[in-house]
Amino acid sequence: MAAGAAAARPDPEAGPAGEKRILCVGLVCLDIVSVVEAYPAEDSDTRCVSQRWQRGGNASNSCTVLALLGAPCAFMGSLAPGHAADFVLADLRRYGVDVGHAVWQPGGCLPASVVVASASRGTRTILHAHGNLPDVTARDFERVDLSRYKWIHWEARNAAEQAAMMRRVERHNRARPPAERVRTSVEVEKPREELLPLMGLGHVVFVSKDVARHFGYQSAPEALWGLRGRVQQGATLICAWAEEGADAVGPDGELVHSDVPPETLVDTLGAGDTFNAAVIFALSAGRSLQDALTFGCQIAGRKCGIQGFDGII
Repeated sequence: MAAGAAAARPDPEAGPAGEKRILCVGLVCLDIVSVVEAYPAEDSDTRCVSQRWQRGGNASNSCTVLALLGAPCAFMGSLAPGHAADFVLADLRRYGVDVGHAVWQPGGCLPASVVVASASRGTRTILHAHGNLPDVTARDFERVDLSRYKWIHWEARNAAEQAAMMRRVERHNRARPPAERVRTSVEVEKPREELLPLMGLGHVVFVSKDVARHFGYQSAPEALWGLRGRVQQGATLICAWAEEGADAVGPDGELVHSDVPPETLVDTLGAGDTFNAAVIFALSAGRSLQDALTFGCQIAGRKCGIQGFDGII
């Protein structure tokens, strides 16, 4: 969010006594968003319609949406000292997101993205600088009290470390009755081979259109049937396909679809993160897969019609 864009929200400790949280593990970064009427030609000089600093990163954005939907949530990811980190940390807190699991790294700098957003087409072009900032590790994750959470979501990044985190949750669940177990989800967005084994560890697995196309699939249903063998027995596999909506296959093997196109297309930055968060919110509340998929498409569609995230509810 741009500085000052969000009203103060209550502390995440507030709310019904004993209510468990949703934890998102992954990236937080600084997005410098330049809105232009149309994407500029190479080697040209173009005046912006507007420009803003905005907190970004898939897991970070999903926390924003979960908080707006009313879910107590927490973020776990790496930070590096500096003005950019101060900005994103303050913004997370402004939305009532618990940042107690943020890990301050001694080296590197906060990742940053330069985003060119076309007002006429609703598209966004992202130039990302990693900042050489290490990701959080399984050792960092050992400090997480799993009994405080009902759902943990990973944005697939450092696969070996994240696999160890997910196996820790599996061990925790085996020693608990069903009502006390933690559900897990993982988003595999980038078509990198080292990330693919994580698909076999989550209870809910989100795969991107890019990953599907990496395997040669030309539609979400085709990708779901083709990739279903990579997820664990009883898992749910979900694939969103931009304007064509989203499809999912649950434990019963039934294919479900939802298609709720946005009324207007203004800003698609973070639309996928919004979809993921809304689906997780609905499933964690006990709603059916069909209802959760439809809700995810509805909230993502609203996000596409506004700049940023405020106003999706």
